[in-house]
Amino acid sequence: MDDPTEKSQWKPLYELLARMDADVARIYTDRRIDGLKPTYVRELLQLHYKGPLTITELAEVTGRTHSALSQKVAGMRTAGLVRTVPGADARSKRVTLTAKSKKLVELLAAEWSATDAALVELEAELPYSMTQVVRDVEAALARKSFHARIAAKLEGVGEPDGGSRPESAARLEGAAGPEGAAGLEGLGE
Repeated sequence: MDDPTEKSQWKPLYELLARMDADVARIYTDRRIDGLKPTYVRELLQLHYKGPLTITELAEVTGRTHSALSQKVAGMRTAGLVRTVPGADARSKRVTLTAKSKKLVELLAAEWSATDAALVELEAELPYSMTQVVRDVEAALARKSFHARIAAKLEGVGEPDGGSRPESAARLEGAAGPEGAAGLEGLGE
């Protein structure tokens, strides 16, 4: 069996996004800001503009899962960018900015705007709009979810009896309508 990761449609996109993130991270390195990652900026700005938030509230405003935000908050806490305090009940924690991150908010907002302006400039050099590509992909996924597309390609692979999916899974997909599982699955994160 050949290694499927050697030929991947994802690889160029992942590498492009990694290079762009690395260039944003260089802005922080140039300014000698330790521990700040490009993936933290949106959450830090949301905390600044919306005040202390629970992890659940922060997940909601950023469109992430609670689990993903919990891990991210742990990383930001380790970097000294946020702190957590007990919430209204024993199960929740409120996330607040530290003095370190409060000093960075103006730069983070300016960097966010500068990054957006750089993307507009970059799009002007392309024969097609990246944002239009994203809208077109989202429209296609609304017609048939990525989950449904992957599941269809895996039909019969790795099933315990080597056959098709259990009847209950087929019924569940049928209940979602002609678009398959799109009505049941989100577009992901």
